[in-house]
Amino acid sequence: MLDGHEGYQRRLADIDAAVAQARLDPAAIVQAAAGLLAGRVGCRVSQAHAHLLRLASEQNRAPAAVASELLDALESPAGAAARRLRAATDQATAPRAATRRRHPPPAREEPVGDWTQMMQQVLDAMPGQHTALLPVHDEAGNEAGEATDWLLAAASPTMTDLSGRRSPDIVGRRVSDAYPTMVGGPVWQAWCDAHTDGQPRDVGPILYPGTPEQAPAQITLTVQVQPVGPGLLNTWVRHDEETRLTERIDQTERLGQLGWGEADLVTGAVQWSAELYRIYERDPDDGPLTSEEQDALTVPEDEPIRRQAAEAFARGETIDITHRIRVGGRIKHVRTVADAVRDSHNRPVKIYGIVQDVTTAETTRIKLLDVEAQLADHQRLLAAEHLLAARLQHIVLPIPADPIDLPGLRVAVRYLPAEQTDRIGGDWFYAETTDDGHIVLAVGDVAGHGIHAAATMAQLRQAFSALATLTTTEPAQLLTHLNRLICAGRTAPTTATAIVGRYHPDTATLRWAQAGHPAPLRSRAGTTTELQRPDGILLGATHNATYDTATITLTLGDLLLFYTDGLIEHRNRSLAEGLTPVKNALNQITASHTNQPLAELLTRLPRANPDDDTCTLAARPLPTR
Repeated sequence: MLDGHEGYQRRLADIDAAVAQARLDPAAIVQAAAGLLAGRVGCRVSQAHAHLLRLASEQNRAPAAVASELLDALESPAGAAARRLRAATDQATAPRAATRRRHPPPAREEPVGDWTQMMQQVLDAMPGQHTALLPVHDEAGNEAGEATDWLLAAASPTMTDLSGRRSPDIVGRRVSDAYPTMVGGPVWQAWCDAHTDGQPRDVGPILYPGTPEQAPAQITLTVQVQPVGPGLLNTWVRHDEETRLTERIDQTERLGQLGWGEADLVTGAVQWSAELYRIYERDPDDGPLTSEEQDALTVPEDEPIRRQAAEAFARGETIDITHRIRVGGRIKHVRTVADAVRDSHNRPVKIYGIVQDVTTAETTRIKLLDVEAQLADHQRLLAAEHLLAARLQHIVLPIPADPIDLPGLRVAVRYLPAEQTDRIGGDWFYAETTDDGHIVLAVGDVAGHGIHAAATMAQLRQAFSALATLTTTEPAQLLTHLNRLICAGRTAPTTATAIVGRYHPDTATLRWAQAGHPAPLRSRAGTTTELQRPDGILLGATHNATYDTATITLTLGDLLLFYTDGLIEHRNRSLAEGLTPVKNALNQITASHTNQPLAELLTRLPRANPDDDTCTLAARPLPTR
C-alpha cells in the first residue's frame, strides 16, 4: 500500500486516467453531442446523431472530432462564435405558445369546473370517438344515489355520432335529450355501474338501430367505459366495413399530417378531408377555403414560390412546392402536390391536391442548418486561435532541429502539437547552462488548451527563465517560486505541472524535483526505469506547497527522458499501457549502442496524442574534458 504524498499522487493519477478514458471515448462524445444538440434544437436524438454523422462525412473527419467541437461551442461561455451559436440555438428552441382549437360555448347547459376543462384538453389530442360524461342526480341533490341522467361534458373534436352530429352539436346536452333511446339500455347501465363501483366496463358488440337514412340499417358497436374522477370517459367503435376503412384513412392522414382535397371546376364542388381542415385550422361546418383565401395565407416572402407554381400548373405541369402560410397567428410549413384532369385543350376540369404539414421537419432542418453555419464559424475561430497559439509557441519556444551540446551533456527536444485544432496546449521546455557551469533542464505542461494555455505557457516559461537566471538553480526552490507566482495571480489563473533538474557535469549527478509531473525515465544498457518521484503537488494548487528533491548519477551510455503526459496518455488505453512502447524504444536504443541515440530515439517515440500536445526532452552524458 502506498503511503504519504506518493500514495496520494498515484491515486490522483489513477483517477485522472479514468476520467481521461471516459472523456476520450469517441462513442460517448458523439452521443453526448447528439443529446445536447437534440435538446437545444428540439428534435429527436436519432435525428441529431444522423446530422452529426453527415457533417463528419462532409468534412472527412472523425465524428468524435466534430462532436467535440460542437460540445465545446455549445457549452463554452467564451468566444464570439460560441455566443452566437448559443443565441441561435436558444432562440430556435424558445417555447412556442400552445395552440388548440376550442369549441364555442354551446347555448345549453354549460358544464363547469376544472375536470371538464381537463377532459376537453385530453380529448382534443385523442383521435377517435370519445365523450366525457358527468352524472346528473335527482332533484334532492343526493349525489350518493344513482345518476338520473348524464351530461355530455366534453367530446373529441373528430367525433361524429351515428346521426352525423359533431361535437359542438352535443356538448352541454343531457343524454336523455340528445339520445333518448339510450336511457335504461345496456350502455346506460354500464355507465351507472362504473360510476357506482369505480370499475371500467366493456359493452358489446351490440346492435344499434340506425335511422332510415343510414346504411346499414343496424350498426354494430363496442363501447368502453372508464371512470375518471367525478365522471366517465366513454369510447365507442363502429365495426361496419365502411367506417373501419374511413377510420383507417383518417388515422393515416393524422399520423402523416396529410390531407387531400378535390375541386370540380365544372360544377364548383370542393371537397376536403378531415386532416386538411385540421391543417388549416378551419371548422368543417364553414366549408373549404376558396383559392383566394388560401393564397392570402401565404407568407409574403414566399409569394414568388406560389406564383411560379401557379404558372407551372397553367402549363400543364404537376406542382410540388413547400412554402409557408400564416394560420392562427403561427407560421406553418406546408408541402402541396397538385395535378389536374384536363380537357382536350389542356384546360383543367378537375383538380386533385395533397397538402402535408411539414412544419416540424422543416423547422428542425432550418435549425440544424443554422447550428451547422454557426459551428462553421466556431471552427474558423478555433483554426485562427490554433494558428495564433502555434505562432506564439514558435516565438517563445523555438525548437532546435538538431541535438545541442551543453557542457558534459547532449540534449535533443521534440515538440508535436495536438492534431485537433482546438487542443493545442501549453507544453514547454528549458535547457540552459548556468553561470556556475551547471545545466538546468525543465519540462512543463499548462492545464487546458487553446490560446489561453499557450499564453500562460509563455508567461510561465519566461518567469522560469528569469528565476533560474536571477535567483537560484535549486530545483525545489525554482518550483516553489513558480508556484507562488501562479497562486499570487502574477500569471493567468491556472494550474500546471513541471519537472526541473540541475545537472552537475563534473560528478554526472542530476538533482531533480517535480510538481505533479510524470517521473523521468532513465535507460541503461537495454533496461529502462521510471525514477521514484519526490513529493511535489502540482503548481497553482496551494500557495504554501513545498517540494522535495531526489538525486541520481548518470553514466556514459545512459539516456534520460523528460516528457509531458501527451506522450503516454492515449484514448482507449491506460497510462501504464501508453508507457510500454516508450520504454521499449529506450531499451532497444541503449542496448544497441547506436552512434546517434538521441536522434534515433526521437524518431522512434510514438506520435503525439491527437488530443494533447507532447514535449520530450532527451539527454545523454558526454565525456568530460
